[in-house]
Amino acid sequence: MAEEAKAKGNAAFSSGDFSAAVRHFSDAIALAPTNHVLYSNRSAAYASLQQYSEALADAKKTVELKPDWSKGYSRLGAAHQGLGHLDDAVSAYKKGLEIDPNNQALKSGLADAQAAASRPPPPPMGSSPFGDTFQGPEMWTKLTADPTTRAYLQQPDFLKMMQDIQRNPNNLNIYLKDPRVMQALGVLLNVKLRTAPEGADFPESSSPERKRPAESEPAREPEPEPEPMEIGGEEKEAKERKAKAQKEKEAGNAAYKKKDFETAIQHYTKAIELDDEDISFITNRAAVYLEMGQYEECIKDCDKAVERGRELRSDYKMVARALTRKGTALVKMAKCSKDYEPAIETFQKALTEHRNPDTLKKLNEAEKAKKDLEQQEYFDPKLADEEREKGNEYFKQQKYPEAIKHYTESLRRNPNDPKAYSNRAACYTKLGALPEGLKDAEKCIELDPTFSKGYTRKGAVQFFMKEYDKALETYQEGLKHDPSNQELLDGVRRCIEQINKASRGEISPEELKERQAKAMQDPEIQNILSDPVMRQVLIDFQENPKAAQEHTKNPQVMNKIQKLVSAGIVQLR
Repeated sequence: MAEEAKAKGNAAFSSGDFSAAVRHFSDAIALAPTNHVLYSNRSAAYASLQQYSEALADAKKTVELKPDWSKGYSRLGAAHQGLGHLDDAVSAYKKGLEIDPNNQALKSGLADAQAAASRPPPPPMGSSPFGDTFQGPEMWTKLTADPTTRAYLQQPDFLKMMQDIQRNPNNLNIYLKDPRVMQALGVLLNVKLRTAPEGADFPESSSPERKRPAESEPAREPEPEPEPMEIGGEEKEAKERKAKAQKEKEAGNAAYKKKDFETAIQHYTKAIELDDEDISFITNRAAVYLEMGQYEECIKDCDKAVERGRELRSDYKMVARALTRKGTALVKMAKCSKDYEPAIETFQKALTEHRNPDTLKKLNEAEKAKKDLEQQEYFDPKLADEEREKGNEYFKQQKYPEAIKHYTESLRRNPNDPKAYSNRAACYTKLGALPEGLKDAEKCIELDPTFSKGYTRKGAVQFFMKEYDKALETYQEGLKHDPSNQELLDGVRRCIEQINKASRGEISPEELKERQAKAMQDPEIQNILSDPVMRQVLIDFQENPKAAQEHTKNPQVMNKIQKLVSAGIVQLR
């Protein structure tokens, strides 16, 4: 399915395997060629591979399919910028901002494109060989996708270094001693560079001193250990606020467990006011609203958590959790089949963020509930009977495809009508669609085991499939419910004639060969032939008449022998 291929593409993209992501998104597009999100995702993957022409083509397709979707213009701008079409990039970002003026990705892309357009071209000699690696918004995409560098993006000094390198790639040499920059370079080049050992301490707030790359550092005497710097007033206050926010969250969690929902909301609200950079406070409050049945408030909090999470580049699992919670609230509010559509869409979005089994289960349940409701809303036995009668008229005129159309509509209106299944099975049989006819006949018998037409339809299909022993069993089963039914009696007679022909060897070699080939695909025939006891019985029938005489007294053995005879595997003389 397209969604499964899309999920695989998202997972590959998140792990940095952009080639695999392109392949999976291409598979999804083949299954759903009008889904604009798939083209957008593949455009991002192409851009990450620096295949900007392909990224541009997909971005244009995204905008063509969904002109009012702001992310399409973000993809378009990134592709143009990668190709050096800076004016086109600026135009694309501006157009996206007309649709969504508060979109941070578009704002950031526009600023980068305008800055690039205003810069003089870099000198051809002496420039950094990695200059293109740091250009465009795809640099941030790759760093966000990698689990290690994603954590660095929360550190202001690392962000400042990367922005400086993006403005002037020649500054890369200045920062190469910082292992985080080396790690980022490896991610951007898709190679594994040797960096500082795991657990090494990285600077939290200070940038390395800039030096010319050609200069070597003179030997210095050991310096005394510097005293720890005093924390500034603002930073100290921020840490205190975060600590208070965590305490409020813990108090909210305790109140939630006690089902004291009003108190829990108060604590989570206070935590949000103290620290707006942790979306778990918002999602927790949403969970409380969900438990209280205040679904509108829950949805508002979930939307806020997703929006804020994207701005902060929060863990994708947290964003997925908010989307799942929103989907759950939408399901709770659903009153008709159409109400499930936004819930299903929300669960699908959550799965693109994180493939969580619980979310997948909720999606499957929502899809099933929608389907069941659609069936209930469509159920109308009176209209079903009218459609079946229309089908009967077309059947009499030998217009079988038209008849099938009306029988199918009748079953949509009333899926428990055995007559409609029986009639449609007859149409399929007339058209030679024997597997479909057999399926409908079996459904007919399942709905009404006493309805003789079901057995005549099933027996006829099996007879045409040259499964004479199975057809005989079907006709005989029908006679148990209607012993005088002439159609069933005629069916039994025809089957016995064909079985006797096979046993007497009165069928053509071609027909015998065809019947044997078909029989060898039957699991029941395969089991009989693979049974050591039955193999010995067959040998006795050929070589030991006395033993064969004893075998004929065993009903089970003779029943299996009869099946082999009917299938044309053996002949009795």
